[in-house]
Amino acid sequence: MGKQISSLVTWVGKTDWERRHFHGDELSTGRGTSYNSYLIRDEKIALIDTVWQPFDTEFVARLKEEIDPREIDYIIMNHNEIDHSGALPELMREIPDTPIYCTKKGEAILRGHYHADWNFVTVKTGDTLPLGRTTLTFIEATMLHWPDTMFSYLSGENILFSNDGFGQHFASDSLTNDTVDAAALYEEALKYYVNILNPYSPLVRKKIDEILALGLPVSMIAPSHGVIWRDDPMQIVEQYRKWADAYQENQITVLYDTMWESTRTMADAIADGIRSADPDVRVKRFKVSATDKNDILTEIFRSKAILLGSPTVNYGFTYAVGGLLEMMRGLKFRNKKAAAFGSYGWSGDAPGQISKKLEECGFALVNEGIKTLWVPDAAAIDACRAFGAAFAEAVRDEKADEPADAPQKKVCTVCGYVYDPAKGDPERGIPAGTPFEALPDDWRCPICKMPKSKFE
Repeated sequence: MGKQISSLVTWVGKTDWERRHFHGDELSTGRGTSYNSYLIRDEKIALIDTVWQPFDTEFVARLKEEIDPREIDYIIMNHNEIDHSGALPELMREIPDTPIYCTKKGEAILRGHYHADWNFVTVKTGDTLPLGRTTLTFIEATMLHWPDTMFSYLSGENILFSNDGFGQHFASDSLTNDTVDAAALYEEALKYYVNILNPYSPLVRKKIDEILALGLPVSMIAPSHGVIWRDDPMQIVEQYRKWADAYQENQITVLYDTMWESTRTMADAIADGIRSADPDVRVKRFKVSATDKNDILTEIFRSKAILLGSPTVNYGFTYAVGGLLEMMRGLKFRNKKAAAFGSYGWSGDAPGQISKKLEECGFALVNEGIKTLWVPDAAAIDACRAFGAAFAEAVRDEKADEPADAPQKKVCTVCGYVYDPAKGDPERGIPAGTPFEALPDDWRCPICKMPKSKFE
């Protein structure tokens, strides 16, 4: 059966207590998840989103316990990734002519997924759908986190249906934030933001400011995953504003992989050196091959600086370190510093290669790193402690302020790509040191192919 969340709105989703991985194996979900779908019963009846395909027949059967599907006037698809649209084909077999409201890109994605010629009605920001006493207003939220995403605001009930925005992978039968453990909820909300939305932080800030400027009263924020923000719902909005603003805490995280414990010994000594130089900084250590990768990425997000170490293996670094670096590159961390370290037997290539990768991930290198031959002896351990202490001093309360006349970075408002004049765009013939204003008029974003006019 559904669960009433307001006088006109019923939750008709699915709680998935057993889900432990999401997006294939890319995202861990240790507390399960939910696929939230909402039924609005006014003079007209609207259904917002569906659930993941494995639960499609269950979803339709449970929906029939609430309402005859033929009574549904409108289907609203805020976002069309398969965990939200997966039950749509099963539902449309019951009500094939019911109009589906989505963005233009949403229609393209639904057609691409299901190859069906349903009754699509495309909407854009500011479009409305009167339901009777209430009205749905649509707000496009491009790239939060897919190009088709939109939010829907229900006036009268003052509910913002935010889809993936403000969500968490958090299974709960009680549905609302005031009925679950607050610490656990925020832990999952942060992990969700880091691993899904962080690449688009500039767009998050812009969209939040746009929504706040509308001056809409918000009594509830109903995302597509996890619990509904009912008690002080704007608390998560304010938290998103902080997370989206190059967030960091006074934390240094030491990450390493090891074969015969030599690199771990280095990590221990480096951490000791950090603490000796700055007792106030929080220091955390993780072995990357033995720790959940998404939890590590969340700790990187919280950190002002990291150190990443690996032994040299086959003239490179370990598989676990390589995988982590690739995920770091995709998440586009901002305002972070870093250095590399590692033990070796002959070539000693890993720290230099890691340093290069860290720069590619957008981290500012503090130094060239440190490496130790074979097993660290007392002198090598002392050197690692000194290295850690120097690193802590280098990042202590330091803001990497650019000169006032330095060329400014520009952010693509569509996909979040950052054009850095210091790096240029060598793959498209733009040398390092080229200001954004000097780019050719026909230059386009390397990621989404949008023109210069879409940058700010």
